[in-house]
Amino acid sequence: MTAWLALVTGEDRARSGELYDDVLGVHYSWDDTVANHGTVAVGDIIVMWNSDTLLGISVLEAIDSKMGTKDIHRCPQCNDTEINPRKTKTPVFRCANKECNFEFDEPAKETKAVKQYRGTYEAGWVSMEGVLSGKELRRLCVHPKAQNSFRRLKWDELRAALANKGEATPLGVVENTEKVITGGHSTATVRVRKGQASFRKQLLDTYGEQCAFSGPTPAVVLEAAHLYSFAETGDHNGGGFLLRRDLHRLFDLGLIAVDPNTLLLDVADEIGTYPLYKDLHGKPLKIYKPTTKQRKWLTAHWQIHRQP
Repeated sequence: MTAWLALVTGEDRARSGELYDDVLGVHYSWDDTVANHGTVAVGDIIVMWNSDTLLGISVLEAIDSKMGTKDIHRCPQCNDTEINPRKTKTPVFRCANKECNFEFDEPAKETKAVKQYRGTYEAGWVSMEGVLSGKELRRLCVHPKAQNSFRRLKWDELRAALANKGEATPLGVVENTEKVITGGHSTATVRVRKGQASFRKQLLDTYGEQCAFSGPTPAVVLEAAHLYSFAETGDHNGGGFLLRRDLHRLFDLGLIAVDPNTLLLDVADEIGTYPLYKDLHGKPLKIYKPTTKQRKWLTAHWQIHRQP
């Protein structure tokens, strides 16, 4: 597995006046001025930190790109971009170039065209704030002294470090997500998307406020779960039912599946330690008599996640 340590805030991320549109647990932004910008790929594990502590772990499920502009702040004396704002001392900035060390209040600014990236990683997100310190994470980097927003991590060593902290179990969600995405099944089931409001309404009209796995549930936490690849079909017609938000995510990741022969729920061992989900194992679907199309896609989901 390829894993990256991605800086959300702090040290290098704030350098040179850089501003990025990040939402922790949802998406991360960077551009082609960042080291490793073109190496990071869909299916890679992304470990979020703020330079002081671990924040969480997930898998990149999509990377979108577009052209844009960026303001580059430089030292007005040597033109270096390694300038550090200071919180208490004046002048505000000091050039980090040891041959310069010039101090100044206003950096020189240059606007340049850049390729902007946004990586989405919501599906497999596991919050692990504070489990490892920034110092511990730096030691787990391939190049511990690197000063980049993206730093390659030693995944096996990171996993072992988390296991030593008693935090190995949540990684089942991360690793299952990686298998689904790299196996070409990232759209086998699809979470809520823009434009599918009518699909959700159709399901509510058909089934009422009923989660297909757990039974009666307030509509506000019910999501329309697709049982087919939205990306391949391009529409919302076909198999689908309503799932409680947390159960939808677990179904997407294959941690809960439905045996197409018995229509009984199968809960993976990774989450079987949680009573809330363990109690669902072996229980029947709460919807009456799935359609032929629903059975077809439940079978496809089962083959992806339960059959070698």
